[in-house]
Amino acid sequence: MTDSDAPVEGTPLIKPSSTDHPLHEAIVEACRSVYDPEIPVNIYDLGLIYTIDINEENAVHVIMSLTAPGCPVAGEMPGWVADAIEPLPGVKQVDVDLAWEPPWGMEMMSDEARLELGFM
Repeated sequence: MTDSDAPVEGTPLIKPSSTDHPLHEAIVEACRSVYDPEIPVNIYDLGLIYTIDINEENAVHVIMSLTAPGCPVAGEMPGWVADAIEPLPGVKQVDVDLAWEPPWGMEMMSDEARLELGFM
């Protein structure tokens, strides 16, 4: 690894989700049950979930963002996500971290979210 490849200190390393893991779809659906209280769209379709990493022991690590750093539920939202995922059969542990890089933008929303919010 060269210096240019090294992650910036304090910035979580965003990596691809474990989409081939058998628990992935159930975890996505659990994330879709969590809503930003100010926007009538679930956090997954809003594009707030950056990474769902599931290891071989079925421990889940979610890296997510918020629509803005000053979001009034910043301290609560990671717990809501963990609470939605933890009861799933097979899940052993859930850790949710907030990331601010890359910053969330409206282009991260799914087509369904854009339609729901009248952007299409």
